[in-house]
Amino acid sequence: MHDDSEVAVLRLGHRPGRDERMTTHVGLTARALGADRVLFPDNAGQSLETVRDITDRFGGPFEAELTDSPHAVIRNWEGKVVHLTMYGERVQDVDDEIRTAHDSEGEALLLVVGSEKVTFDVYEEADWNVGVTNQPHSEVAGLAVFLDRLFEGRELEQEWDDADRTVVPMETGKRVVPADDADDRHE
Repeated sequence: MHDDSEVAVLRLGHRPGRDERMTTHVGLTARALGADRVLFPDNAGQSLETVRDITDRFGGPFEAELTDSPHAVIRNWEGKVVHLTMYGERVQDVDDEIRTAHDSEGEALLLVVGSEKVTFDVYEEADWNVGVTNQPHSEVAGLAVFLDRLFEGRELEQEWDDADRTVVPMETGKRVVPADDADDRHE
C-alpha cells in the first residue's frame, strides 16, 4: 500500500475477446486493494486504458503498464514472487511468512495471476505457489482475498491522491461526488 516495498500484480496471459473483463478486473482489484501497479500482457491494451481511466478519475497512486515478456518479468523480479493458483499451498499456512518477507524484510512482491493454463516454469520460479482455496474459483477473487490477508485490512482505509471523484458510502443508493466536495461526503 505504497510503502517502501512494492506490491505489483502481473496478469499472466490474456485471451482477447474472452478475457477482457477478467483482465480489467484483475487490474481494478489490484488498485482498489492496495497494490502499487499492475502489468498486463501487451495484447491487453483495452484493460490498461480502463484501469488508467479509473485511476485518473478515482485517484492513485497506481500504475498500469504493458509488458511484451511476462515470463521475463517473473525471471528478472528483484524481490519475491507469489503465484496465485488453486494448486498452491493454503494461503492461511503461508500468509504470515509472505507478510514478514514484505513488511519486515522489505521484499518487493510480484503477485502472478494466470489466465489460461500456466506453464510449469512459473510454479518453479515462484517463491510461493499460493491457493486461496483449492477449489475452482475466479482469479480475481483469489487476488482480492490474498491482498486483504497481506495487508490485514489496512487497504480498506486507503486514501486516494488526485481523485476527481469520490464514492460516498451509503446504506442505500449510489452517490459519487467531486473529490474536493468534502462536505457532501459525510451527509
